[in-house]
Amino acid sequence: MKAYGAVTTVARQMGLDPRLVQKWVNKATAPVTLRRGKPATESREAYLSPGLLHCRFCQQPMAHAESHDSGQGYQCQNGCRPRPLDGVAIAETVGRAILARAPRLIQSTGTPTPPHLAAVHAHRVVARVTVGATSSDVTLTWRATPVVEPDRLDTERAQRVATARNLAVSDPLRARHLLYASLTGVDPATAPAHPLHAEAAILLAELQLRLGPLTDAITWATYAHHSTAHLYGPTRQRSLHALHILAAAHRRAGHHQRGYRLYRQLAEHLAATAGPHASRTLAAHATIALVLHALGHCQAARTLLAETITTHRREHPGHPATARMTQHLTRIWRDCAAQGHQHQDARPPAIPPEVKPIEQPDPAAGRPRSFDDAPPSASRAR
Repeated sequence: MKAYGAVTTVARQMGLDPRLVQKWVNKATAPVTLRRGKPATESREAYLSPGLLHCRFCQQPMAHAESHDSGQGYQCQNGCRPRPLDGVAIAETVGRAILARAPRLIQSTGTPTPPHLAAVHAHRVVARVTVGATSSDVTLTWRATPVVEPDRLDTERAQRVATARNLAVSDPLRARHLLYASLTGVDPATAPAHPLHAEAAILLAELQLRLGPLTDAITWATYAHHSTAHLYGPTRQRSLHALHILAAAHRRAGHHQRGYRLYRQLAEHLAATAGPHASRTLAAHATIALVLHALGHCQAARTLLAETITTHRREHPGHPATARMTQHLTRIWRDCAAQGHQHQDARPPAIPPEVKPIEQPDPAAGRPRSFDDAPPSASRAR
């Protein structure tokens, strides 16, 4: 019991696993005949990743083998060496080089990291380890950029996001719960751009458009839009999808002025990427017309929607969106007639970049459904 307590104390001081230290103690106190009779797989601890260590003479990868000195060694696969090289000594040499060149790559526990444990991270910064005649005759080929290992928390977040995406249609409440869990600790107002967080945020915003509250949909869609634009550029599919969700959320919440600006921005990006006559571009223009009508600009809304219908019917004959646009135009005409509006038949001037509401829409009339209230899912927007 006292011996085990000493092992635990030493392991804690050195920042090592007590089971590993106990194994070393057992190996050092075991009779030589027993150590020789042990299979190599039971008497060694691997420090360097397989395939990383190469022989300078035969230029081939070196494999694990039993060493007479430490129990762990490396030997050429074609037997060009008379005896295995000391694996612990090689790990010490490689580990010291890593601690000298890339100490921040090793997660510190408050105590100095032993060189042979630092060698466990060699594959992240070293592309090749070449050993000569002795264990200390080592040459390292450094990577141009370190390999970033996935963080455990990020792995768990990614799993939740993937599950939520699959459940978004069949079990939206469960999907929303998983997305909130994946965004734990992420403040959308201050968090930096992050691909995983942006993906979770846009999925959550899309669900909140269906389930509410709309304030959460706007918050997460804003973060997703800023993040995707920063990570991929403002005209990439992910960024356009996030902008689409953000515009729909503001319009759904009654923020028509903000929604108007966002839909105009979306239409400009779509015209530049998909083309001015693409179905998605024309759908954005049709929704702009609905927002104009909500702001009280009835004649401008009718004119824009009528022109959009004409272009859509010509460019996309038989597309169902043309019928929906026509239904909205009919509803706007009826609304104007019911309100007693006296609009001139003359063509109105071009729509200005900024418009102000000139009349309050009737809340009892309800909000007309646009052509993009159900934007494509994130998986289709990639």
